[in-house]
Amino acid sequence: MGQVRSRFSQAAPVLKRATLWLVFLAPFFYLTYGGANWLASQSTHVPNIAFAWENAIPFLAWSIIPYWSINLFYALCLFINTTPRDVDMLARRYLTIQIVAIACFIAFPLEATFVRPATSGLPGFMFDVLGGFDKPFNQAPSLHVALLVVIWDHLRGRLPRRARLFWHVWCFLIGASVLTTWQHHVMDIPTGMLLGLFAAWLFPRDATSPLANFTLSRDPKSRRLGIYYLGGAVAFLVLAALCIRLTAAALLMLWPAVALVIVAVGYFGAGPQIFLKRADGRTLPASRLLLAPYRLGATINVWLWTRKMPASVVIADGVHLGRFPRRHEANRFATVIDIAGELQRPSGTLARWCSFPALDLTGLDKIQARAAADVIEAARHQGPVLVCCALGFQRSACVIVSWLVSSRRCENPVEALQLIERAGRRIYLPMETIHAAREGV
Repeated sequence: MGQVRSRFSQAAPVLKRATLWLVFLAPFFYLTYGGANWLASQSTHVPNIAFAWENAIPFLAWSIIPYWSINLFYALCLFINTTPRDVDMLARRYLTIQIVAIACFIAFPLEATFVRPATSGLPGFMFDVLGGFDKPFNQAPSLHVALLVVIWDHLRGRLPRRARLFWHVWCFLIGASVLTTWQHHVMDIPTGMLLGLFAAWLFPRDATSPLANFTLSRDPKSRRLGIYYLGGAVAFLVLAALCIRLTAAALLMLWPAVALVIVAVGYFGAGPQIFLKRADGRTLPASRLLLAPYRLGATINVWLWTRKMPASVVIADGVHLGRFPRRHEANRFATVIDIAGELQRPSGTLARWCSFPALDLTGLDKIQARAAADVIEAARHQGPVLVCCALGFQRSACVIVSWLVSSRRCENPVEALQLIERAGRRIYLPMETIHAAREGV
């Protein structure tokens, strides 16, 4: 009896918080969704974005069942949590998706062009209820798909292992149903996925929001780099706007645009937290997928700059300096000390991995550099150590300089730089970085 009371007392705050959120979110959802539909219906012409081959997508009346089931999971997921904080995290994801999607529906209304055939039985009843409030205007991004991304992510780690396969299959049916019920066009799906990933990135599970500690950077170089990335995002948006009349696929350019905006925010003041990279070198799935275009560009940049260079060079006492390693390269070392925020630890890596994420081309924090240097000195006794960043030219070199000076292998940063150059590694450290290395000792 005491155990039952204890469990109830632990669950009560979760149930209360979930109920309060649901009481707010449910009417907010239907009011804003219906309002956006009504506004679009008042326009004399609402465009549509579709491929010609979409007419070949079959209409499957039974798929309205998985389509409707997301409403059940929407509410249920709020109650499947262990702490009120978990409830808040999920509810904020829901709210973010709703606000962004409705803003898009109002600013850029689109119309579905399908005309569904008459349907009877249970599917017919469900389509009739759906048609009572859901007009064909709220299209891209698909609110259904965006919520599905968040709901799938929420439950996949909370279900027993045996139930996960069924969950993945059912989520696939929900995602496919937006097409087979003729509710959405194809491009509504990737834009919906993008919105869902953004919400999951903004309010990550088991981590603070990457924008929680945003403070406008005072570093002119960091702000300038942020402007460059923001300019790249604007270029993709302009390109999407120019090409949308030629092909619906132009909406895919929103993906790199969003990724570059997030990177720009990192340089403006959010810092390397935008990558959601953990100490073991892995990143959270939302960050991995959302920032994939930027990471692809970073990977290509690594190859272009270092393809004719050795992957790493020995500096002293089994400590190596190099570019970000591939899996087989990392496995040659007992420890990898990674200073690159933007790149993720290769899967299957056996080496011990210690990550100190930092933004590219910015000065390394002296406390962070000293902490990484201390790890180098401790780790080298366990076997060879690789200190790396993307190219191995700046961030990792700064850490090596800090280690060489703090361990008294070199008298000052200038001597440390000379030692690195004699080892055969081309590096570039601005004077402010050298001063930071000196002050961090």
